[in-house]
Amino acid sequence: MADDSKPVYLRLREIIAASILDGDFRDGDLLPSVRALAARQGANPLTVAKAYQCFQDDGLVVVKRGVGMFVADGATRRLRDMERARFLDAVWPPVAEQIKRLGINVEDLWIERV
Repeated sequence: MADDSKPVYLRLREIIAASILDGDFRDGDLLPSVRALAARQGANPLTVAKAYQCFQDDGLVVVKRGVGMFVADGATRRLRDMERARFLDAVWPPVAEQIKRLGINVEDLWIERV
């Protein structure tokens, strides 16, 4: 579910975060190089570098000069905590309000939609 109104580096950050949270990259794992991720995502390498810099600033990745960028120890837990807080503070309130407005109940949420 891409949000085209967001800057590309934030969308890339979400892709990287999802990869970490989904276990594609675990604590200590080497992340794709800036150039490799740029090629894979069809993005400018400078934009990928900016997305990675966000993770560095948050202490979620570490750079080993000449080797690459790695998921920091404890990053998965910290990222999950950060994303959970963001979801509960920013994403959930309007969803909960819409649920209330539409009269949706818990059972409605568990019905499989095709």
